[in-house]
Amino acid sequence: MSPEDSNRAMNNRQRKINQDSDIPTYYIFTYGCQMNEHDSEILAGQLESLGYVPSESEKEADVILFNTCCVRESAERKIYGKIGSVKKIKKEQPHTIIGVCGCMVQKPGEEKRLKEKAPHIDFVLGTDAMHLLPEMIDKASRSNNTVSRILENENRPIIEHLPKTRKDSFRAWIPIMHGCNNFCSYCIVPYVRGRERSRQPQNIINEIKELVEHDRTKEITLLGQNVNSYGADLSPEIDFADLIAEVDKIANRKRIRFMTSHPKDFSQKLIETISETKHVCEHIHLPIQSGSNRILKRMNRKYTREDYFELVKNIREEIPNVSITTDIIVGFPGETEEDFLDTVDLVEKIEWDAAFTFVYSNRGGTPAAAMSGPIDEEKKKKRLQELMSRQNSISLKTNQSLVGHKMEVMIEGVSKTNPQVWASRTRTNKLVLLPKKEEESTKPGDELTVRITEARTWTLFSKRLS
Repeated sequence: MSPEDSNRAMNNRQRKINQDSDIPTYYIFTYGCQMNEHDSEILAGQLESLGYVPSESEKEADVILFNTCCVRESAERKIYGKIGSVKKIKKEQPHTIIGVCGCMVQKPGEEKRLKEKAPHIDFVLGTDAMHLLPEMIDKASRSNNTVSRILENENRPIIEHLPKTRKDSFRAWIPIMHGCNNFCSYCIVPYVRGRERSRQPQNIINEIKELVEHDRTKEITLLGQNVNSYGADLSPEIDFADLIAEVDKIANRKRIRFMTSHPKDFSQKLIETISETKHVCEHIHLPIQSGSNRILKRMNRKYTREDYFELVKNIREEIPNVSITTDIIVGFPGETEEDFLDTVDLVEKIEWDAAFTFVYSNRGGTPAAAMSGPIDEEKKKKRLQELMSRQNSISLKTNQSLVGHKMEVMIEGVSKTNPQVWASRTRTNKLVLLPKKEEESTKPGDELTVRITEARTWTLFSKRLS
């Protein structure tokens, strides 16, 4: 079915809904990373271009979408639990269309499993087939069975110019590439997101130029499973440092962030380029995963602890006041006490601003799933607690060194825990809370100067100076 035919069929269905009720509505559950957040913005954009509006609850929605993640087993369990919970909605409101999208459905055998465990869902849609959403909704509305569309790796195009409904008015996610070629032994991403495919630089630049013209966008985050690999598949030759330099030229006082970086190819050229830019924020998320060379090799990370240590040293020398954060996996198969202590040692030597720590999650279909030496769950938890304790003390010390300093922050919104407080971020990605003023005109995206008055492990408190 052509896009025109699909849109026509959707409009017919919308007219029928409008005869029975009000404007058709949708609700999207999003799980996982920032790339998934962006994918949900595309799903929402397509629905709104067809006349749908967001619903406050899935119970009132005409279309319910699950945009899924499968990086950890806990995420899958949560998703299946929520999919099961909407079965009652489908029974009471048979017209409701329920779709499952994203990474989880790309796993081998998952499509069949979904249809068996959740026969009340209407369609399954893969990560790189999101542009077919209108067609899938139309097919689902005319079928008594679950319909699906999942593109294989070699058939995954990058579709440009899809409509988007951005979650925030003041910041934007901009994918610069899709997929991953690294094949870390614990990671399922290359199997569900496919191989690396870079967007053409001009398409990226044009999208950012459009955002810059609308002055409401204050922060742009460039996304990729490994942004450092950007451009390796393009001709003429371009790399991530080149792209960063071009984006900086047009940023026009915007903040530029990027994630995620792989340490194996974070080049000296990239370090120097970042140091020379005006708009790239002084925050780099650089996952180490383990401080043990033996475990890093089993993880297929392609660098050593010594390589990583030298990289951090170079970054800190070239980029003053930079904030560096990381990811660490505890309890990888075969991890001995000595391996774990190597990780603790690196935590204490590098002193990351923050570390996101996880126990190893077995993902079927990855090489690590078949490795010998699984670690006992209690031992994993004990190691995790010890690691978090060491890192938290470092994070607190780092934050305490900022008390009394003036800092520029960008308002992100009202604090989730206190409606009388604004939540904001520094360029170095520190969370800063500041009191709201009565009848003030402050809004998300505004930049203020504050003085830090108190520090905790994850949060800074402040008073405003402007």
